[in-house]
Amino acid sequence: MNITVLGAGAWGTALAIALAERHPVMVWDRNADIIHAAEKSRENKAALPGFKLPEQLRLTAVFEAALDHIQDKNSLLFVATSVAGLRPVTENLKRFSIPNLVWLCKGFEENTGRLPHQVVSEIIPDSVSRGVLSGPSFAQEVAAGLPCALTIASDSSLLQQQVIGTANFGNMRIYSSDDVTGVEVGGAIKNILAIATGLSDGMGLGTNARAALMTRGLAEITRLGIALGGRQETFMGLTGMGDLILTCTGDLSRNRQVGLALAKGMSLDVIVAELGHVAEGVRCAQAVRTLAKEHQVEMPIANAVAGVLFDGISPREMLARLLARDARNEADHAYGKPV
Repeated sequence: MNITVLGAGAWGTALAIALAERHPVMVWDRNADIIHAAEKSRENKAALPGFKLPEQLRLTAVFEAALDHIQDKNSLLFVATSVAGLRPVTENLKRFSIPNLVWLCKGFEENTGRLPHQVVSEIIPDSVSRGVLSGPSFAQEVAAGLPCALTIASDSSLLQQQVIGTANFGNMRIYSSDDVTGVEVGGAIKNILAIATGLSDGMGLGTNARAALMTRGLAEITRLGIALGGRQETFMGLTGMGDLILTCTGDLSRNRQVGLALAKGMSLDVIVAELGHVAEGVRCAQAVRTLAKEHQVEMPIANAVAGVLFDGISPREMLARLLARDARNEADHAYGKPV
């Protein structure tokens, strides 16, 4: 099966490396310098250094060539841009007849507050099968061939089976779901909570505090997710609890690194510049705060992180505000309840 991956970032490159073991894969990126350097060295040193690109993996900076690679109806198209890059890439796809569309990004569009499937639906006809591939996955571990479990969420059972048949091999396990909204919400909000656990760890508050933030954070994800149309059971799975655990505890998490740096007193501008990669939790924190207010969903942890990022609130003040909240019955303030 021919596969095209649009976007030569870390995750797109890692998935391409994994899939190239069994399929003809082509990777496109708009940055011709990155593509040419990767072709020459057979390594994407800009986004995923240290991992050799299989010889059968092809690269191009020509958008038309990337789309020509997947003209067969059984081909697969993966968009591996950030959420910010999803709209412009999808707009470019309107010029082509595409068999399907699977995106990998996690987050809310910064200015509109839309989830990725809502962005795609504004641009691509409903006749094109579409879905999101998500779950707990660090690019470096996927590229190294370590075990990984992901979920393909789509309204199309045919596309679900197509992705499973293509990617479910070796150390990669693919599950299916038709709860696109729930899968996307889990993947988006966990990034904000990873900033919170990074702040906590950076202030030396201990593993008890981290566990509390993750547990109550999962309740926040679930409440807003259900308000937006997701299903409660989705947030207990790979794309909810699983992704939350990975991102809040793993040292490879960019969002957790943002929190650790904020706890040291670094400014957000400096952190983002030094990080060199997108930290989606920063981009979507404002959107989540707005959505929570619109849907009257209480999200104290996510709001506290937004306060640190955008309102000049110090990490210590954030902690004090969270600890000053009234004690409540956990069952009355649990997963899925809109209070």
